[in-house]
Amino acid sequence: MMTIYQHFTFDAAHRLPNVPEGHKCSNLHGHTYHLTIYASGEILEKEGWIIDFSDLKTIMAPIIQILDHHFLNDIEGLENPTAEHLAKWIWKKTKPLLPALNKIELKETPATGVIYNGD
Repeated sequence: MMTIYQHFTFDAAHRLPNVPEGHKCSNLHGHTYHLTIYASGEILEKEGWIIDFSDLKTIMAPIIQILDHHFLNDIEGLENPTAEHLAKWIWKKTKPLLPALNKIELKETPATGVIYNGD
């Protein structure tokens, strides 16, 4: 068993509607998100890999396109787009296309983020 990963970035704006009054995250703001997708499995004998990185990029492209340079609150399922909710949303979109998915790491800033291992 081996795990591979691939890193993606996207920029998006959001606001958190359920934080206490006066909380800075209730204001409209944006992030450059750093997303790492991890997939685990056996190395395919013929190809010598778990999955082609190019295929992983192809799987993630439409998901990233939905998020990149958009207002997250307007995306169905992300009305309260905390990092935790966003990670779960990405997982739900990715897992059916990438059964080997075993972990998502999503950073909002260089110092803050979330790791999600699925449902």
